[in-house]
Amino acid sequence: MYYFNKAKKLSSGIGMTCLIAVIAVLMGKILPIIGGSILALFIGILCNFISPVENELKEGLDFVSRRLLRLAIILLGTGLSISKVLEVGKYSLFVMVFTLTAAFGSAYVFGNLLKINWKLSNLIGAGTGICGGSAIAALSPVLEADDTDIAYAMSATFIFDVLMILLFPLMGKALNLSDLAFGLWTGTAVNDTSSVVAAAYAFSDAAGNFATIVKLTRTTSIVPITLLFSIIASYHNREKKLSSGKATPGLSNLFPWFILIFVLGSIINTLGLIPANLYTPIKQGSKFLMAMALAAVGLKTDLRKMLQSGIQPMILGFIVSLIVVLVSLIVQFLSGQI
Repeated sequence: MYYFNKAKKLSSGIGMTCLIAVIAVLMGKILPIIGGSILALFIGILCNFISPVENELKEGLDFVSRRLLRLAIILLGTGLSISKVLEVGKYSLFVMVFTLTAAFGSAYVFGNLLKINWKLSNLIGAGTGICGGSAIAALSPVLEADDTDIAYAMSATFIFDVLMILLFPLMGKALNLSDLAFGLWTGTAVNDTSSVVAAAYAFSDAAGNFATIVKLTRTTSIVPITLLFSIIASYHNREKKLSSGKATPGLSNLFPWFILIFVLGSIINTLGLIPANLYTPIKQGSKFLMAMALAAVGLKTDLRKMLQSGIQPMILGFIVSLIVVLVSLIVQFLSGQI
């Protein structure tokens, strides 16, 4: 009876996010530049704005935004090939060290100047420096970020991704970049994978192929970054938890175990243990679960509260994106790759 009642409480919220995800994924096929996940987030926010979410939905929304989100991230790992990462590492890792440092460093400095809370600043840094929505989704449970912060970070990175899709091919032609240089620049500076593909293939097929692999390499930085922030977050929240009477976080709270399973998934894929006929369904399933999770985040986001945060997070997103774009280009130039 307990499990039946529990399932009943969860079903309404899960059903709502599933419906939004289906609509968003279908719309994403018409608007591939935006993508189903971002559309699901926006639809969820709009629904909650028009009609605030009822209490009976909240338990199911919490389940989707936390548990199913982690499952979606784990499934993403099965799409990573460690061998391909190592293959292009000699070209991209050097540049990535500088772009990641620039992303998180500028997010920290300008986030403080703009008086933005540290969780939102680092989510914007992760979204810009690593891989857009996937990185924000992976880092948010570790930071225990508010849904409003997650939505704001997603929105900020998405807006500048759209601009990059339009501007990068034009700038690449103007700078007379080679296919290799443009692919490396796009793969290390543009945020979301779909945006990288759109911008790079608009330049050339060769640039698109290389940029996709570079982006794959960049995505693996989710693992060390998430592990690092799990330690930072635990110490940052220690006094708050102790003052509220909660125990000091144990190992299970310090270590994001779902990231370990994410790594195991990539190892299994690298070893060729995933049947070819399962690869596409797993990838599609991951994207659908991500859309459900972001729909849940949207449904829990108060747009009025979000607007009260002002324009500062958008300004931070612009600054961090601009710095990463410039750093990637400058490092390539100084290292003789351009």
